[in-house]
Order: sequence, then C-alpha cells, then structure tokens
Amino acid sequence: MNSILIYCEKSGPRLKYILHLLIEEFLGLGFSLTHDLNDYQNCQNAKINYSRNKHPDDFIFIPSCGLVQESGIKEKSLQVGNWHHEPTLFNSAPEETIPFDLFSASFYLVSRYEEYLPHVRDQFERFEAESSIAFQHQFLEKAIVNRWVNFLGEIITRIYPHLHINKPKFQFISTIDVDNAFAFKQKGIMRSLGGYVRGLVNLNRKNIVDRTKTIFGKMQDPFDTYEFQLDLQRKYNLKVIYFFLLGDYGVNDKNLPSNNPYLRKLIKHLSDYALIGIHPSFGSNENAQQVKKEISRLSGIVHKEIKQSRQHFSRLHFPGTYQTLIENGIVEDYSMGYHNHPGFRAGTSSAFNWYDLDTETETQLKIFPFVFSESTLKFNLKIRPQDAITKINFLIDEIKNTGGVFTSMFHNESLGDYGEWKGWKNFYEEIIKVTQNKKTQ
Repeated sequence: MNSILIYCEKSGPRLKYILHLLIEEFLGLGFSLTHDLNDYQNCQNAKINYSRNKHPDDFIFIPSCGLVQESGIKEKSLQVGNWHHEPTLFNSAPEETIPFDLFSASFYLVSRYEEYLPHVRDQFERFEAESSIAFQHQFLEKAIVNRWVNFLGEIITRIYPHLHINKPKFQFISTIDVDNAFAFKQKGIMRSLGGYVRGLVNLNRKNIVDRTKTIFGKMQDPFDTYEFQLDLQRKYNLKVIYFFLLGDYGVNDKNLPSNNPYLRKLIKHLSDYALIGIHPSFGSNENAQQVKKEISRLSGIVHKEIKQSRQHFSRLHFPGTYQTLIENGIVEDYSMGYHNHPGFRAGTSSAFNWYDLDTETETQLKIFPFVFSESTLKFNLKIRPQDAITKINFLIDEIKNTGGVFTSMFHNESLGDYGEWKGWKNFYEEIIKVTQNKKTQ
C-alpha cells in the first residue's frame, strides 16, 4: 500500500490541507491520520510521528510547533534554522533528522500567512518582496517548499523502500497580459491628440511620426505583436493564456473600451488558439460588482465562461482579492508572484488550492504562481535582455529540479522591439527554447 500513517496529537483543517498538498500532490503518496498513540505504535507499516514529543520507536519524527493545529492569525516567532544547507522555519529540534516543523513552515509560506499580518504596502497598495521572510533570508529564488518535501521524500523512501514517490513533471505555461492592445491605433480623437501633445512637449519626433503612420495604415502598430506570438505558439506547441484588461478607463487602466470592434475582433481571434482570462482592473480590486462587470464583458465577447484571471499591477490582497474571484466563478488565478522581484512568493512553483485563513477552509481556487515578468527584469532589476536569459535559466532549473510549473508573464508590447522595449523581442523565444530543452533532458 503506497500510503503512510501520520500520528498527531490534534488535527484540524490546516493540517489536513497541508498534508493533502505535500504528501498526496507533491509526493504522490496516500496518508491517514491518527490521534491514538497505541494505533501509531502498533502500526507495522510506514508512519510519521508529527507531535511535540519523540517516541523511542520513531523512524521519522517531525516536531510540531502547533501552527497547523491552530485557528486565527497571530504574530509568530519563525525560528529560522538550517537543514541540508537550506533555510528552515519553526526550527525547534536541531539534534533531530528533521529539525523543524516542515508542515507548519510550508503552510506559513503557501497560505501567505505573513501577508495577513500588519505590513507596509507600496504606493499601489501591494505587499513587496522585501517584506517577505523569503527575501529577508535570501531564499526567495528557491522553491523552498518543494525542496523540503523532496528531502522528506528521500527520507521516507530510504526507511520505507516499498513506497513509491511520484514527483510532478516539469511543465511550462506561457501567459501574456494585454494591458494595452495597441500603442497608437483605435485610441480615439482625444487620446490621439493627447499623444501628439505629449510628443511635442517631450520633443519626441519619432513618436509623432510613428503615431501618424500607424493611424493612416502605413506602419504596423508596435504593440500589435499577436501574429508573432501565434507563430511561436504553433512552432513550439505552447499552452498560452491571454489576460485581457477590460476595466473602465482610469489612470492605471488604459486599454481600449470593451465595445471597440478591433479589440473584440482581436480577443475572438486569439480565443481560437489560446485560453482567454480576465485581467481584473486596478480599479476593481476587491470590488465584486466591478469584477463581475469585467468578466461579463469578456464572456460576452468570446461566448464562453471565464475561469482564469490575473490581477492588473499584481495587486493581490489577502483574503479579499481571492474571495472576490471565487464569488465571481474564477477557478484558476495566476497572480501569485511579486511585481518587483523574480522568485517564489508562496515558496513553490507548483499549483495549489488556496487556503482561506479568514474562514479556515481549503477553497477550489487553484493558484498558479508566476516566477517572473519581463517588466520586473527591465524596470526593477535593470537587467539587459542578454543577461535576463541567464537569470531566468537559473529559475527554470530550480523548477525542473524540484518538480513544478514554470509560468512566465509577458506583455504584448514587450514583443514589439519598439521604444523602451527595443532589443527585448527575442527574449520571449529564447525563454521558450530553454523550456523546450529542459523538457527533453
């Protein structure tokens, strides 16, 4: 039987959630729980003691700090330690083979417990990478939860060689945000005039000339990179998801109106080849009615239910953002990542069901973390495209070696080789090539 018995003094929804994720989904094992010490001690099959006290007959002991048996949110002493040269949280038994509460540490990161605690937000009301325990202890670019679980899997199979670990296979999902479908065309008289005025004020003659050429059909719009994207999709047999911004016009929401015929035609065209998801606007965050309106707009264009989403500006607030998405029928979200640093916001690249700490329940909202966006590399880290390949190749290796999903985030404008994105067009295909090579290795 490919299953393991886990003894604990007290159970609860948090423990069942994290065991389901780590033992069943990450390791491919079954598990059962017992609170009866006699049942545990009499068990002749694979077993783990997950409690505060070690027993003489323990083969695998994981010390419990109590986080996954609790409810509510409290400040925690994280007790950062080290295991297999990797940082750990809730380290309380340095002499043991597993010196820390692996289940609570994983739950703390995956549930984003720290984002429920008081913290400083940036000017766009976002939790920044620098505030995270992962950044502060220099493991943001490690899929640390996967690493911990893989070490646990090695211990389990060494002691119980009849058990079979089934680590998830490496996958790649390409996601593209369409914040602004076109640079110049279809902007309307007032926005076009505003563009000309800015060009004059900034003495940007090229912008004025290119805007004019595009409006009169003498030049392809620089943000119209969709056929290039589709060519790559066909060439490499990619799974692609487009997230369209269909919010009301505002300072941070500047796409075309949802009733624009060119935008509607574009969305319908791309929906023939890829999944289409909603990009909830900056102004919609935690506003259930506005999110509903934007989803309805997109659904009306593609004549399909909209099930995927990613937040514009990566504005992710706990628990409100996800509760709003669930209320509006979203079943997959791709917002779990930082706007200002590449890495693993939830400690993993693997998809997982969101646990709502507010209601203490596992939800059916599947979270697909993204590991980077090209705008983070360019604008926050100031990396050149040729150096960005090396940076991302390291992260892709991390995902492949630990077992997970590599989800990239690009924007249509970065593929136009125009303006501030000059020199970045080939970066997208280079990333695709790297992932293809990893799949065959």
